[in-house]
Amino acid sequence: MIVRLRSEEYTDLFGQAPVLFAALSGPRHVLETANPAFFDALTGGRAITGVPVGELFPELARQGVLDRLDEVYRTGAAYRNRRGRLVLGGPAAQREAFFDVTYEPRRDAVGRVDGVAVIAVETTAYHHAQLLAAEQRVLLEQIARDAPLNEILDGMAKAIEELSPDMIVSVLLVDPDGLHLRNGAAPRLPDFYNEAIDGIAIGDGVGSCGTAAYRQEAVVVSDIATDPLWEGYREIAERADVAACWSTPIHGLDGRLLGTFAIYHRTPKAPEGKDVALSAAFARIAALAIERHHAVEARRTAQEREKAAREDLAFVLDASTAIAHEPYYFDCLECMARLSVPALAPLCAVHVLENGQVQRIAVAAATRAEEDLLASPELRPEVDNAVARVLASGTTESGQVGSRPDGSSARLGITGYVCVPLAARGRTFGVLTLLATDRPLDGHAVALAEELARRAASTADNARQFSDRVRLAHDLQAGLLPPELPEIPGADLAASYRPAGEGLDVGGDFFDVFPLPDDRWALMIGDVCGRGARAATTTGMVRHSARAAAHLGHDPAAVVTAINDALVDTADEDSFVSLVYGELQHTATHLALNLIRAGHVPPLVRRADGTIEELTHPGLLLGIGPDPAPSPCSIDLYPGDSLLLVTDGITEARSASGELFGEERLADAFGTFRTSPPTAGALLESVSAVVAAFEADATHDDQAMLVLTAT
Repeated sequence: MIVRLRSEEYTDLFGQAPVLFAALSGPRHVLETANPAFFDALTGGRAITGVPVGELFPELARQGVLDRLDEVYRTGAAYRNRRGRLVLGGPAAQREAFFDVTYEPRRDAVGRVDGVAVIAVETTAYHHAQLLAAEQRVLLEQIARDAPLNEILDGMAKAIEELSPDMIVSVLLVDPDGLHLRNGAAPRLPDFYNEAIDGIAIGDGVGSCGTAAYRQEAVVVSDIATDPLWEGYREIAERADVAACWSTPIHGLDGRLLGTFAIYHRTPKAPEGKDVALSAAFARIAALAIERHHAVEARRTAQEREKAAREDLAFVLDASTAIAHEPYYFDCLECMARLSVPALAPLCAVHVLENGQVQRIAVAAATRAEEDLLASPELRPEVDNAVARVLASGTTESGQVGSRPDGSSARLGITGYVCVPLAARGRTFGVLTLLATDRPLDGHAVALAEELARRAASTADNARQFSDRVRLAHDLQAGLLPPELPEIPGADLAASYRPAGEGLDVGGDFFDVFPLPDDRWALMIGDVCGRGARAATTTGMVRHSARAAAHLGHDPAAVVTAINDALVDTADEDSFVSLVYGELQHTATHLALNLIRAGHVPPLVRRADGTIEELTHPGLLLGIGPDPAPSPCSIDLYPGDSLLLVTDGITEARSASGELFGEERLADAFGTFRTSPPTAGALLESVSAVVAAFEADATHDDQAMLVLTAT
């Protein structure tokens, strides 16, 4: 392209165009003419011509512009550059600008180059818009990946300040109380300033930001020194070297106030349209970041709350299970105390009301020394008084402990307590006391303690009832068995009784050995149908009937008949009994024994040489008819011979697979004893060990054994 336009023609062409134009002549590139847009961009509007551009704009020489003009002038080849960067102005007023520029050679009438025409479009605003858009994309990506809020806000502030160095950015966030503003980001404001405004109130007349948050609209203060909104903050603003502040409220999608976005300037300044747009755009991005942060925090809080709830539930369930495994009342409460430390509190004590008196039954702490201090008399009065009040009221009580600086509470660092009632069936029977040290016991700990106490109290109360019932059953059972075996001349006796299950009910198995006239002795073993009170009543009746009838004569059959008559007379169809009754007398050489078997497990005789004899003579159960037809059997036991009587809890014991122990295994167990001569006690222990090894964990029926060995 050959440009032959003269200066006045260029002026006519580009005079009012937004495009920058300048005509330069000669090798020194003297500015002949330029349009107003050129002078506005480079000289601030001053029209200066007739001067070489190197003198008019010395900064261009350092940036290679004159070298490019020289090349175009010398070669006659045009040069084009897109988005070229220039720094314009002197050191005190520099600005960065970007241009799309074309350098065209200008030729005279004969085609020689006599100058250069410069045509340029300033793209600074477009360039900044692209950079801002890129920064916004980066910020949005950070928001999408849940980057920390302070990282996003700091990045936003620094991006704006890099693009517009005359701006200082600050973001304040609404405090959870909704009444104050807290620092969010202000990387270029001094620390003392940020510390001073952190927590400022939201209110009219509280600077630009407090007022913007209060009014819910943008607040522009172009001169802090004169604006009344800054009356209380002018001194600190002067120290921070800020003179103007424009603040925009940050709103969420629901219109809720989230914070403020502020732009400060070092000199008094009013915003231009682009400044307002910039504030609005980044306030929206800040709103997205803050709302996303709130959502993430809410989700995290919900997850932590859910995790804490699961942990609380696991603690309560595990503790309840551990407490439930303790079979006795006091053990349950001691277990509760142990589990409360340190899960609920560093120190714990448990008191119960027993026979009208308050007793401390457990203390728990991290170390034995702390337990000793906790149990010391110095601490007792304060805790005991609180315990007494809770026992009376049945409600949880909390308070402070420790007034003496040299007391146990001071040495333990105790600052407060919580007393939680232990109640069951409408009665408060104890108190769980938690003692705080380094931190107070909050509502969460108290709620957990109350739930644990509720469960532990129910378990302990059940354990107490269980213990009472077991003790009652044992006492009643003991009354139905001989207190101790008598000494019989020429005989060695051993007996055992093992109740089924937990021993909650009185069993129907019994045995008895008692003296008779004429140096005779009676022995019997039996099994009453059923358990509990009915079985106890029947057992008592059988024993007393046997003892009464046995003293009236020398006939075992008459005794068995009398027992049967007593059972039949009760008119209870279910009151039947299996029984072995015998009477023995010591002679010079042996024990003479008469036995009657009434539907019971056959007795076994073990001779001194290990031979086993099973006494299987017939006999009917007692209590099912008027005539049991007892059939006596006589047997002599010589020294070393032994008699074994058992109830069907032995022969019907089951293995883990459900197999019965049976009479054959009983005979084998009785006959395989290797010690010679065996004692009654040794034989009893041997058989018991074989049965225990065979059967499963639980004993499903009472087991009674009686061994008599002739000596």
